Amino acid sequence: MSSHAPRRAVEKLGAHTLGTFEHIGGLWLLLMQALTWMFRSLCNRNIRVGQSAIMSQIVRIGIQSILIVALVSGAIGFILGFQMAPPLAELGQVERVPNIIAVASLRELGPLLAGIVLVGFAGAAIAAEIGTMVVGEEIEALEAHALNPVRFLVVPRLIASVVSLVCLAVLSNIVMLSAAALMSKTVLGISWTTYYQNTLAQVDHTDYLTGISKAAIFGLLIGLIACGNGLKVSGGAAGVGRATTLTVVQSIVAVIIADLIFTIVFYALGWFG
Repeated sequence: MSSHAPRRAVEKLGAHTLGTFEHIGGLWLLLMQALTWMFRSLCNRNIRVGQSAIMSQIVRIGIQSILIVALVSGAIGFILGFQMAPPLAELGQVERVPNIIAVASLRELGPLLAGIVLVGFAGAAIAAEIGTMVVGEEIEALEAHALNPVRFLVVPRLIASVVSLVCLAVLSNIVMLSAAALMSKTVLGISWTTYYQNTLAQVDHTDYLTGISKAAIFGLLIGLIACGNGLKVSGGAAGVGRATTLTVVQSIVAVIIADLIFTIVFYALGWFG
């Protein structure tokens, strides 16, 4: 029986690989359908994607996440200041703490922290909500009334995810820099003027725009994965639980990989100079 173990391992690996590509292909088709409905709504006044639905999702996804994003970002701002101070003090460059924190926040940590918080706060909820609708046959009821579920369920959540995460990334940047400035003033003795001048000297609009562009793509990935897993639910309540867990895991992995790709591309373009 041991002679068949390598074969079974290869078959299992192949099945997982094919399943992964199938899942990615399904998400791509879902994105194309959503973009098609967005385009049609812009070209045809008779086709609506539901402004009230979009606003309600922005409130649910974005506004309700403000407190937790601000809390996490503020804590990270304090942590960065405390961690950067000792090694820079050995070099006599404590005043450079604002330079490092500004770059880390605007380019990387702001959108990344907001994205990870949004995965746990809203991504899982979206998957569970749509999955519950699938289990309750509400999706079939929509289709029976000639109402496309992508148009009425997926599009509002995708738009809300992108808009919310961009706004939350901006909030995260502001809170993180403010917390670091407060820590620098009270603990390190760096004046407000020095902190402000060093921050402006280190970063420019490119750093800010790269972070915002990351946030938009992160929001799209989170919304797409959550909706895709929700629509694929099967097996009752257990299926909803699996979809929720998969959404959290897949979204975090997708966000990290997208962040890596962005960083490589921006570095190759010379935007990190």
